[in-house]
Parts: sequence; structure tokens; C-alpha cells
Amino acid sequence: MRTAHVERQTAETQIEVSLNLDGTGAVQVDTGIGFFDHMLSALGRHSLIDLTVKAVGDLEVDGHHTVEDTGIVIGQALREALGDKAGIHRYGSAITPMDEALVLCAIDISGRGAAFDETAVPQQMLGTFDTDLAREFFIALAANAGITLHLRQLAGRNAHHVLEGAFKALAQALRQAVELDPRRAGEVPSTKGTL
Repeated sequence: MRTAHVERQTAETQIEVSLNLDGTGAVQVDTGIGFFDHMLSALGRHSLIDLTVKAVGDLEVDGHHTVEDTGIVIGQALREALGDKAGIHRYGSAITPMDEALVLCAIDISGRGAAFDETAVPQQMLGTFDTDLAREFFIALAANAGITLHLRQLAGRNAHHVLEGAFKALAQALRQAVELDPRRAGEVPSTKGTL
């Protein structure tokens, strides 16, 4: 099975993540940040990746360390579960509407982690979640998973809708990219023979 369990402990956070790439989208998330839990739940549910996240962070400071470190650990778990990436589709993309918002996500499980976030979400608090932290999550996830991640906001004014569209677009793109392609017969999807 393509599964992983990763734990990370620092002076600022304690993060534990389990995931199953071949799941059904079963999610159990608790980070102490309600809106972030909502986004991670959408990520698991719509990618069909079973995802368990338990995060304890220094929320008395703010949510930055918790959100970024959660991105790091989910990224590490994705990388571990993907193994040598044999047989995967590798690429995925989605254009996802969320009411007036429309967000495009394209990913390449390239082994070269980088995030290119072209969303224009106004800085504000959504409950206890600072919208600026979404970008930090995407950067940490992409860097640690070895994923090239592109996000583009095509429409939208409401910060909640744009961010939810981004997380759901990422979920759909991940679902495509990590799925096993029977036509590849277990080969690594690269002309180099490795990712």
C-alpha cells in the first residue's frame, strides 16, 4: 500500500500525519485552527487521499508555525507514500469553481519542489486563520513533497471562496497525479527513468 506516517516535533509545534494515497477521502484533522481544518478536510476528501492530521502548535503566538509545519509534514508524507513514483500519472490539473471564485491548479510530481501561487487573496482573518498563511502552506507542501505546484486565480473576490477553490483544485490535481496508470505497467513516468 502507498501509505506514510510522519511525525515532526520542534520547540514550536508537534505534528503527526498519516495518509493513504489509495484511500476513499476519509479525513480526521485537528490543528486548532478551524478554517485550516476545513481546508485540509477538503484536500483529503476531494483527492480521495485518506488523511489524518494532528497538530499542536504555539497558537498563542499565531498560526504561522502550525500552518507551515503542517505543510512540511504533509509534504514529507506524500513524498514517502509515493516512493519511487513508479506507475503514477505524474501530472494533474483542475479548474475548480467555488461560487464566484474560479481557481486553476496544475501540478507535476517532478521531484523538484516549488510553488507558484498567483492568487490575489486579501489579507484578513477567517476565524483564527490569517489568509497570508495559505501561501506558506502551499510553499511548504510543494517543497517537501517534491511537487511543482502552480495556482492561478481566474476569478473571485471572497477570500474564503478563493482559498477553498485553491485547496479543492489542488485536491483534484493531486488525485489525478498520484493515481496509478495501468498503461505505464509500473514504469517511472520520466524519460530519465527516475523522478
